[in-house]
Amino acid sequence: MKPLDPVGLAQALICRPSVTPAEAGVLDLAQEVLAGLGFRCRRLRFEEVDNLYARLGEQAPNFCFAGHLDVVPAGDESAWTHPPFAAEIADGRLWGRGATDMKGGVACFLAAISRFVAGGPPHGSISVLLTCDEEGPARNGTVRVLQWLQENGEVLDACLLGEPSNPEIVGEMVKIGRRGSLNGVITTFGVQGHTAYGHLADNPIPRLMRILQEVAGGPLDDGTPHFQPSVAEITSIDVGNPVTNVIPAKARGAFNIRFNDRHTGAGLVEWIRARCESVGGAFALETTVTAESFLVEPGRFSALVVAAVERETGRTPRLDTSGGTSDARFIKDFCPVAEFGLTSATAHKADENVRLSDLESVTSVYARVLDLFFAESGRC
Repeated sequence: MKPLDPVGLAQALICRPSVTPAEAGVLDLAQEVLAGLGFRCRRLRFEEVDNLYARLGEQAPNFCFAGHLDVVPAGDESAWTHPPFAAEIADGRLWGRGATDMKGGVACFLAAISRFVAGGPPHGSISVLLTCDEEGPARNGTVRVLQWLQENGEVLDACLLGEPSNPEIVGEMVKIGRRGSLNGVITTFGVQGHTAYGHLADNPIPRLMRILQEVAGGPLDDGTPHFQPSVAEITSIDVGNPVTNVIPAKARGAFNIRFNDRHTGAGLVEWIRARCESVGGAFALETTVTAESFLVEPGRFSALVVAAVERETGRTPRLDTSGGTSDARFIKDFCPVAEFGLTSATAHKADENVRLSDLESVTSVYARVLDLFFAESGRC
């Protein structure tokens, strides 16, 4: 079979508007491609989310490529130079929603697999895990598929997640962990009154400002060997006061904390509560921990991915933990996982795009990863 073209595959995927959690035909296309390469495909639906797990081979070791085919909404389409789901090529780039995050990455590993298996089957197995629930709540996607794999005796020995890991240039970065994420809302309560008689009221706004300054006034720590300092960012302050002569009865502030491995979500909640209590006054605190921080200690697998990047790009990537959350937070409980993919500079933006040359570079890196991974099994 002729090796697949990552550009054409990426175009076909982008043209299917799979805004999370809609499948819109993207998994159908991936399944068709993988079945054509000899993979045994299994569609897994959990509530409203479609997922795909495909495997070539029955023996260990089982190398897994993982990723997502859902995308964020396009937003105001008039802000796009090229229509978000037209997958147009111009100026040496492919334009469209998901070009980098991460339909382009999925196209690269499908193309890389086709190149690898053209030389014969692996001494082991190759699997592909795809979800349409990464950009959304992430409750019925990768995490549920992993549970299904465990229940059905499917073992993953290593996993490469194809998120856009490089800030600007392919070969800059391999991710081996991620910061945790905590969302919080603090509401301070007072007594409403006339601004001319402030002594008869209790203004909740100054207390809220002091609390937010305590929480988000600077880094929470100095960082760790693999993580940057933890930071809180204020995302909203809302009083809902339409007039100028009334002291409000309550004030509300929202924030997000991206935290390193010096903290846990539960520990931060207690720290925030203590800050609120130290300021005093009536308050309510709501928190949601969407992800804990994690680190996959540098080792044999991350070294293999670095070696593949070096051979194909001539760059030595740094091992990094920056950025937002990813499904690696689920996969790391099942096998060693690393993240490497396209560049992230235009992800989630209008006019999201990827260089055509980057699609080829990442495909070559993925094919090299397979070469190196299966070399010890007798398949070079």
